[in-house]
Amino acid sequence: MPKVKGKVTFKENLCKGCGLCVSVCPTKIISLDKEKINEKGYHPATIKEMDKCIGCANCATMCPDVVITVERMTE
Repeated sequence: MPKVKGKVTFKENLCKGCGLCVSVCPTKIISLDKEKINEKGYHPATIKEMDKCIGCANCATMCPDVVITVERMTE
């Protein structure tokens, strides 16, 4: 069975840092970037370990502002 991986991208300047994506990530790889502030004045969501993404798209489904895109790939 091929392994599914994901690639997540964020429209950082539209993110309001609500943290809903953080709360639904089963692999716990999404966090709010405390070192960065976007154009709206919020800490945007980010992923530090993209290789651990399973491509479930829970984050994109939960995002109220549609700032997350998930691409699924098989290895």
